[in-house]
Amino acid sequence: MLWQQPWVWVAGGVVLAALEMLAPGFYLLGLAAGALLVGVLVWVGVMGTSLPVMVLVMAVTAVPVWLIARRLVGVRAGQVKRWDRDINEN
Repeated sequence: MLWQQPWVWVAGGVVLAALEMLAPGFYLLGLAAGALLVGVLVWVGVMGTSLPVMVLVMAVTAVPVWLIARRLVGVRAGQVKRWDRDINEN
């Protein structure tokens, strides 16, 4: 099947990483890292041929990557948004 090819996972990871530039919040970055990891594991021969296991590894990888990215680049401690004027006020 197509999901058993490592290049499919690597290409999917690259596409998700490119889409991350358009979407804020690092949501796709974790999925991209997970897809790349699955692609490498399939290429090395460690990962089996089961699609549910591949998706599980991708999802389990996405959570810590998202948490690390959020910690490094996300909202800083004590950061507060201040609104000086409303967008509807002219």
